[in-house]
Amino acid sequence: MDLKNKTAIITGAGKGIGRAIAESLAKEGVHLGLISRTATDLEILQQSLRESYGVKVTIQVADIADRKQAETAVNTLLLELGNVDILINNAGIASFGTLVDMNPEEWERILNVNVLGTFYVTRAALPSMIHQSSGSIINIASTAGERGFATGSAYCASKFAVLGMTESLMQEVRKSNIRVTALTPSTVNTGLAAKVGLNKIGDEDHMMQPEDVAELALATLKLSDRVFVKTAGIWTTNPQ
Repeated sequence: MDLKNKTAIITGAGKGIGRAIAESLAKEGVHLGLISRTATDLEILQQSLRESYGVKVTIQVADIADRKQAETAVNTLLLELGNVDILINNAGIASFGTLVDMNPEEWERILNVNVLGTFYVTRAALPSMIHQSSGSIINIASTAGERGFATGSAYCASKFAVLGMTESLMQEVRKSNIRVTALTPSTVNTGLAAKVGLNKIGDEDHMMQPEDVAELALATLKLSDRVFVKTAGIWTTNPQ
């Protein structure tokens, strides 16, 4: 895919992986619609990308776990961008604890953001792609969606669900020339990892960095439509 002058919507864009992907796409000349819960993060990023790369950057503050907020944010961005060629479902949260001890509200919040939020945003953006018979959706999943671990029941359940959603959706929309992809990185050195203590597992210099995931996302977007890949943290299909 030639990315110059394409349009992209990115959730969780204010920090970490989402911010790195936004910068990576802006360098390619992609016009951006960015969603996050924190206005300050978005405003700083918006100004930086506009000044550095000369692309259009529009922002929306929203909690994607709230269906009305998610739909309003996407619909507003679509009006401002005109259409969407790329959707990056990156927003996600994590919290760990045994199934018995973990607060049920925490469990629900993780599923609401990671699973329902991905669903709400995709459902709002997809008709535009179907109408133009083209598009690429990338869901940022995790190796936690491929194998569970102790104290990770909520987070793993959410990422298993994202992978299942990805596989089902790619079969639904491939005839509309829409590629649906899930990236499955391991622990990435972000503020979220630090918050839940994952960056204490090993030397941060040897962890994946947000820019590594952005590089994978960019490579996935540039894959030929003839390519099918399910290796090295890239889990994708090609349109028929």
